[in-house]
Amino acid sequence: MITKTTAAGAALLAGLLLGSSAPALAQASARTPATPARPLPQPAEAGKGDVIARVGDTDVTAEEIRTVIGLLDPRQQAALARDPALLSQTVRTLLANRVVLKEALDKKWDQRPAVMAQIELARENAIIDSYLRSLTTPPADYPGDADLKAVYDANATAFLVPRQFQIAQIFVAVPKDADKAAEDKARRRLDDMLKKLRQPGADFAALARSESDDAGSAEKGGELGWLAEAQLRPEIASQIVGLAKAGITEPIRLDDGWHVIKLMDTKASHTRPMEEVREALVERMRTERTEANRRAYVSGLLKQNPPAVNELALSRLLAASPAAAPSR
Repeated sequence: MITKTTAAGAALLAGLLLGSSAPALAQASARTPATPARPLPQPAEAGKGDVIARVGDTDVTAEEIRTVIGLLDPRQQAALARDPALLSQTVRTLLANRVVLKEALDKKWDQRPAVMAQIELARENAIIDSYLRSLTTPPADYPGDADLKAVYDANATAFLVPRQFQIAQIFVAVPKDADKAAEDKARRRLDDMLKKLRQPGADFAALARSESDDAGSAEKGGELGWLAEAQLRPEIASQIVGLAKAGITEPIRLDDGWHVIKLMDTKASHTRPMEEVREALVERMRTERTEANRRAYVSGLLKQNPPAVNELALSRLLAASPAAAPSR
């Protein structure tokens, strides 16, 4: 593998509603025979009371879905607008929530003391958050062009796009712990391919299609696309940096086998222009200003109402808490 291994992933927006239990619930519902839902009306337009989805006897209206979407941040809302399948999944997760909620309410789960305490805490947090947001959200015209440019100029390095390389490869698979016979066989294959590559008019792409052991890139003539220098294994990067366009490296031995790399093109590092990053920068500046305003407002309130905490009593409370007791 010529690229470094990176951990990447994005949580589904639907997970905001039900969390990681959503797939499990979906599988469970698929296994359990269900009563057919009543047919949905087919409105020409989605009005406030129009039923958009239904599970059992529970309806979800257009207004309820708009409310849920309105609670998401702008980027999540934009993702839903771009992807109808993601919006559908979000609605299906909301339906799964309703099924679970109905079952829990039928069992009076909401009347349990611990649950009632959580509900009250969630209510308080929602009120606090909404109230502070109303007081601390910057005006719609913030940031202005001058503020935006000042932050852009001061953080130019954050918008630097690193140098990129468009490369192709021919790969001969042979693990490092292979026996001598396998290693010798791979080396003979490699030497044969190198002879063909060094002939006048040699076609790297054709040879990759017929000889490379990496099926994914072989069918594309060995092409691996554009990769930033930081994405490449150091052994590869050291060989292609400074290589002329269309140049071919000497064979590079990695844990999985031999790689012969062709440099197809290079993109120099550059700074992304202001217009390209404006939307993200505005969102970041508004978020940071909101957080700063919130800290300042709360700090002012606490100055007017200085808090007092009995630290000794608090430490005793923690020591007496079941959660603080050592496990056996």
